[in-house]
Amino acid sequence: MAIRRFVVTVTTASDGSATAYTPYLSGYINAIEYIKTDYTDGVDFTITAEATGETIWTEANVNAAKVCLPRAATHSTAGVAALYASGGTAVLERIALGRDRVKIVLAQGGATKTGAFHVIVDDGK
Repeated sequence: MAIRRFVVTVTTASDGSATAYTPYLSGYINAIEYIKTDYTDGVDFTITAEATGETIWTEANVNAAKVCLPRAATHSTAGVAALYASGGTAVLERIALGRDRVKIVLAQGGATKTGAFHVIVDDGK
């Protein structure tokens, strides 16, 4: 197991929006750390896998740095949601990427403001 960190610094345009990407990577996303530098309070972000559009983390009106350990719902081979018990809580698993980039889209970040996202990946080596 090798844990790797990809740091993406994101600077907003004059309208407070931005789009940025990690390099291509493969592995399981363990965590994403949002480091606030000077984004306006209330920044919104949508973080997805570029190739598939799979949601990794979306949150609106973020005011402070934070860490998210994103997980996705799992399914049986019949395509039915896997649950811990009948009618229970969904079974979650880390999100896997295979030679894909993490796409970070910001809104309402303030004019020409910066922050960073640390994407922590277990590449299984």
